[in-house]
Amino acid sequence: MNELKLSKRLETVVSFIPKQSRLADIGSDHAYLPCYAYLHGYITMAVAGEVADGPFRSAQQQVEKTGLSHVISVRKGDGLAVIHPSEVDCITIAGMGGTLIANILEDGKEKLEGVKRLILQPNVGAHIVRKWLVDNDWELIDERILEEDGQIYEVLVAEKGSGLKPYHRLEAELLVGPFLLQERNGVFLKKWKSEVGHWKRIVAHLEAKGTTEESIAKKEELERKIRLVEGVLQ
Repeated sequence: MNELKLSKRLETVVSFIPKQSRLADIGSDHAYLPCYAYLHGYITMAVAGEVADGPFRSAQQQVEKTGLSHVISVRKGDGLAVIHPSEVDCITIAGMGGTLIANILEDGKEKLEGVKRLILQPNVGAHIVRKWLVDNDWELIDERILEEDGQIYEVLVAEKGSGLKPYHRLEAELLVGPFLLQERNGVFLKKWKSEVGHWKRIVAHLEAKGTTEESIAKKEELERKIRLVEGVLQ
């Protein structure tokens, strides 16, 4: 049953799961990730959590089809509500916005007891996730950035520790990622050159439109972000 294929994005997430983990995959969709992780020897058991009916049923069907109902428990519920304290030691949350991921972690804080590792893949707003990790004493220990089907994704890996430890220039590195900045690979440079170009176009548009308090505030915020990113890309 090893023919289950994952996207490059989800394969990257799985690669950070410590061997012999007890996993919770939150927003599991079709439960491909926990099925794959079990079949490839990463985990001993998993909880696949889904809040929506359709994906919940898809996850159940996938787990049954793969013959893993004895080791993967598919549960319907919101965020970390699907797990019990100390039930799992690794949590994956992939394919959501950064704000939603941070909210899930914040709302389920008491369920993080006994969790050794968080592997988080925000589609947007990775800086919001980094900020939550810093504020809650989760230490970012690794990051990846990759491109798949024209989309750029970031994967953040954290363990309990000193939230501030990996950061040297906090504000800029919360935005771009301290490990990604060190590596500065082609995907990273492509992403941030594109972002800066996008922000500059918005600034030009705001300037052409005239000034309201709101537009001045937005323009100043964007100019600050442009300076931050250009500063670290130099």
